[in-house]
Amino acid sequence: MKLPVHKYGDPILRKKGALVTEVTPEIHKLIAAMFETMEAHHGVGLAAQQVGHALQLTVIDIRPIEDRPSTLHLNGKPADPNSFMPLVLLNPVVLPVGEPVAGPEGCLSFPKIYGDVERPESVDVTATNEKGEKVSFRAGGLLARCVQHETDHLNGILFIDRMGRETKEELKPDLDDLQAATKAALKKGKK
Repeated sequence: MKLPVHKYGDPILRKKGALVTEVTPEIHKLIAAMFETMEAHHGVGLAAQQVGHALQLTVIDIRPIEDRPSTLHLNGKPADPNSFMPLVLLNPVVLPVGEPVAGPEGCLSFPKIYGDVERPESVDVTATNEKGEKVSFRAGGLLARCVQHETDHLNGILFIDRMGRETKEELKPDLDDLQAATKAALKKGKK
């Protein structure tokens, strides 16, 4: 079931997600709906907040992107990132490993808005998967960027918060228009 994606200006995007303490049938249903929604919008990551749930839950699938490489290390050994997809992360903890690098980012909650964001090149990730099992890995490249972007969402942080002042200034008119449209739609929906 495809879910509506909440846009910039919706307060849910600024809510820190609650920990997922149990992988219930409802959580499985939400995960399936999030993958369907992400695929329908041609995204590579989606956080629960973006579909109206303040939970520590994100889904990721970088396979559609072929021009931005990723790296993956499992148990200290190189692995094929595509073999690890699709990926469900519950309650992820992300630790920076590599030096910060700038790279382009977009977001399904910010249609047609893109900008460079500086993030660590590599990260160590610990989380729980959809089976309730602990997963640990080191991600690099696009996968690292995606994990960091989605984990930020789970904590109410948006990619525009990580942009340099100049980039954000360039995007300000578009951001203001999107925020105003979202707030107007929310107000209209509450009448």
